[in-house]
Amino acid sequence: MTVDSNSDLEQQIAEWRAYMRRRRELHQTDAEELEDHLRDRITELTSAGLHPDEAFLIAVKRMGSLDELSREFAREHSERLWKQLVLTGDDAATASTGKRRDLLIMIAFAAAAALAIKAPALFGVDMTDDDSGFYLRNMGLFALAPLAAYFAWRRGLKPGLIAVLAGLFALGAVAVNAYPMGMDTQTIVLSTIHLPIALWLVVGVAYTGGEWRSDRRRMDFIRFTGEWLIYFVLIALGGGVLTAFTVNIFSAIGIDAETFVGTWLVPCGAMAAIVVAAWLVEAKQSVIENMAPVLTRVFTPLFTVTLLVLLGAIAWTTNGIDVQRDVLIIFDLLLVVVLGLVLYSISARDPAAPPGVFDKLQLALVVAALLIDVLVLAAITGRITEFGFTANKTAALGENLVLLANLAWSAWLLLGFVRGRLPFGRMEHWQTRYLAVYAAWAWVVLLVFPPLFRFA
Repeated sequence: MTVDSNSDLEQQIAEWRAYMRRRRELHQTDAEELEDHLRDRITELTSAGLHPDEAFLIAVKRMGSLDELSREFAREHSERLWKQLVLTGDDAATASTGKRRDLLIMIAFAAAAALAIKAPALFGVDMTDDDSGFYLRNMGLFALAPLAAYFAWRRGLKPGLIAVLAGLFALGAVAVNAYPMGMDTQTIVLSTIHLPIALWLVVGVAYTGGEWRSDRRRMDFIRFTGEWLIYFVLIALGGGVLTAFTVNIFSAIGIDAETFVGTWLVPCGAMAAIVVAAWLVEAKQSVIENMAPVLTRVFTPLFTVTLLVLLGAIAWTTNGIDVQRDVLIIFDLLLVVVLGLVLYSISARDPAAPPGVFDKLQLALVVAALLIDVLVLAAITGRITEFGFTANKTAALGENLVLLANLAWSAWLLLGFVRGRLPFGRMEHWQTRYLAVYAAWAWVVLLVFPPLFRFA
């Protein structure tokens, strides 16, 4: 099978998948299972000598009616929520029982996450007197280990894969705790920032059920990341209101609740919210998916205008970019947000839709971000040439090179799509496969940078 045949086949499957996702009676996981069956049939037919296009058409025809498949899947998966839409009576009651069980399991994992953040206090490590920075260094572990465990249970991971994931978490724990890094060093700051990034992608392996090599499952994790962030922010905003009311209400009757809020309510609530937000994404997918196109269409034009104005101001004033650490962090965050908008729009877009005005706007956003990244890299390179390498400047250089490669190829793929020369699926495949680059860089900074720069 040629590369072009593979590309055309993936484009056809993407169109079929987009149609499937518009069927409200099918849950996302069920659509994925149907797609797996479709791919198996296509593989059998192509192995028998059929052309991929012929194999696709025959496989789809043999899959039968979507409504019939919905009922068949409902009978075989009696605990699925969407079963209530195609079956009634005792079957619906069984599905409701499954929902209650999932809720109780989620509560158990959220409670474990809340208690885990307080466990070090039993060994004399107090959160209010943390001179060694123990909580700061290990926050990524406290936050993401329960979430990975939750998905390991939910996806029914095999013991071997669970052992690998646990080993990666242990490796991260050793890196941030065994290295002799002081609180005033650059390497401790870099490790603290990159540990959550590295472990979040480990969570991604658990989320995909071990199918990390699948482009489709990686895109599902990208979609989950954006949706999880929305829910977590909403929970955090609600928690902030609750905290404010708690402090002021108890203050009105002469009780100081700030200590309780600072040492129990906020840290325990934040850790529990990470698991709760993940559960909400899983339970309310059909609701949150409608927010994706709205958010991208609102913020993409705003960020495009902001970046174009910034480039215009740089050209008009001829002022270079200040490469102080705080400024670099702001610019890197800006570029990360741009990539987040690109990823989120890809996850929400119908791959079969033709290029439109929004795609051209997104191309302008990526090109503007690419130009800003080039300016940042020029400033970093000049700084390194003048003062030499440090952990911060080297990390900034590497991260901007990683972003540069992604932005440059994304711009090329978007240009090809807008001009009608490349399928949109190529963009989706590029972004999902590039996650491995982010993971590799995060682990390099976490494991290699501290000894490389002598823990300074």
